[in-house]
Amino acid sequence: MDRRTLLQGAAAAAFASAAPAIAQPARTATLRFVPQANLTALDPIWTSAIVTQMHGYHVYDTLYAVDGNQQPKPQMAQGHSVSPDFRVWHIRLREGLRFHDGEPVRAQDCAASLERWAKRDPFGQILAAVVDRWGASDDRTIEIRLKRPFPLLLDALAKPDANVPFVMPERLARTDANTQVSEVVGSGPYRFVRDEFVSGSRVVYAKNDAYVPRQEPSDWASGGKVAYFPRIEWHILPDPATASAALQSGEVDWVEQPLSDLIPTLQRNRNIAIDILNPAGLLSIMRLNHLQAPFNDVKVRQAVALSVDQPEYMQATLGSDRSVWRECRSLFPCGTPFGVEDLSEFNRAPRSLDRARAALQASGYKGEKVVIINPTDFPLIGPHGQLTADRLRRIGMNVELAETDWGTVVQRRVRKEPVEQGGWSIFHTYGSSLAYLNPAVSSLVKGPGANGWFGWYTSPRAEELIQAWLDAGEPDRQRSLANEINKLAQDDVATIPLGQFYIRTAHRRSITGLAKGSMPYPWGVRPA
Repeated sequence: MDRRTLLQGAAAAAFASAAPAIAQPARTATLRFVPQANLTALDPIWTSAIVTQMHGYHVYDTLYAVDGNQQPKPQMAQGHSVSPDFRVWHIRLREGLRFHDGEPVRAQDCAASLERWAKRDPFGQILAAVVDRWGASDDRTIEIRLKRPFPLLLDALAKPDANVPFVMPERLARTDANTQVSEVVGSGPYRFVRDEFVSGSRVVYAKNDAYVPRQEPSDWASGGKVAYFPRIEWHILPDPATASAALQSGEVDWVEQPLSDLIPTLQRNRNIAIDILNPAGLLSIMRLNHLQAPFNDVKVRQAVALSVDQPEYMQATLGSDRSVWRECRSLFPCGTPFGVEDLSEFNRAPRSLDRARAALQASGYKGEKVVIINPTDFPLIGPHGQLTADRLRRIGMNVELAETDWGTVVQRRVRKEPVEQGGWSIFHTYGSSLAYLNPAVSSLVKGPGANGWFGWYTSPRAEELIQAWLDAGEPDRQRSLANEINKLAQDDVATIPLGQFYIRTAHRRSITGLAKGSMPYPWGVRPA
């Protein structure tokens, strides 16, 4: 019996027998949602994990947000003004904004939140380098003073993907950026119900009755965020067959990421709809730890890159349906303005285990242990770790596959110690194409070293080129620089792309209004 037949049979058996014991409140009162993974980290500034960013969109709000054309629009902001020399920005807050603890949202809260966010986010770090002061001229007016003009400031504040510049109270935003905040207090459309939170089982949100949506229609992350359900429950169901059975039986309303092998079963159910909510697609990646041996050696990293066969990785998680995935070796998403596959000479080289084995032998690899941290509860990631472990063993690497849950991977990947002290060598993940769209937003090509994204790629040359891209005014010059950045990151193996794909989500036809965007949003969803 092959994997596909086994999974489809498991789903049918789960549906025919006892379904999972999930309480069923009144349909109009509760939206029951199955997220991609367990929620273990609650601070969306501390981690870039998508499930935590999804949590953030329930609880927090942002000063600006992008629409469907990826243009920044005021969200918490009423509007802004800029000084004639473009070095002082005043952002005026909307009236009536309140945190879930009842306190008003002040400009001081926003300034502190932005300052903390800018220490963690790659785009924020670029902005922070030109910020002279994050401040407030009064309780409703944020004042950002710059050392020099920064034309992309609003694009940074409207960033839709990890890490999203969410606003929290100043008392929490003063927490060290490398430490998680102690409370979950935002001003968004839903409140986090701490007393009902059970990691690995359930996350609960209650409608924020004090939230006043904007009057414009909802458009991606911008516009009126109308909460139609008084209560949202996340049910953590890591087994795909169990989640599919719960959706078919009506015990849950929405499964964010049904396993691709189970899509045909769901499509045959007339009560279930299949949608693609993120038309920009996503990139799957392998990230290596550049701080520790053996991947502090570019020759060893290149040997790993030569072992990667993208179709094999895509088929491991998405099956053979090429309508939902494509090969893409560019580190900017294919089909986007900078996502041209004008590959470096190294990246044009054919991929094969024989070439990878020869490259590894020539690199001087000394048999150092390679620890792959891998989630068994994440169907879009787990098979990639298993595949990498197999391929690296076959080219001669000393591999340990450390399989846990996604929450543990998120906690462990922040560690910079050697593997003998609890560190790691490789992890796999994916993100919305919008998070990797250009040199300003993408964490995959930046090279700030220990201050950068997990994996800590170091390249002063990449940093110089990215700054030149930011300063370039001509589109042709930007394209040329982006191409150079892309090739440099390919040669350095800053990140290994595994393919580009689209996620299909499944929901019962009893709900409607699911918004398009880079991730599932809680607003707009309502009973059909």
